[in-house]
Amino acid sequence: MKVLIVIEKTRTGFSAYSPDLLGCVATGATRKQVENNMRKAIEFHVAGMREEKIKIPVPRSYSTTVELPA
Repeated sequence: MKVLIVIEKTRTGFSAYSPDLLGCVATGATRKQVENNMRKAIEFHVAGMREEKIKIPVPRSYSTTVELPA
């Protein structure tokens, strides 16, 4: 399953969330660390949903970029 995550720079490192998994967030001192932490958070979040017999949402979010004149 591919899940989009959004990573943002903060004053103290990085934070991440997934638009498709509400409430699933992670932080880290580096980008690599936040990506690893988010992967673990998603695995934990989905395992909890399965245990509670909550339907796991189909990932629908995507990303793209737009170019604007400078």
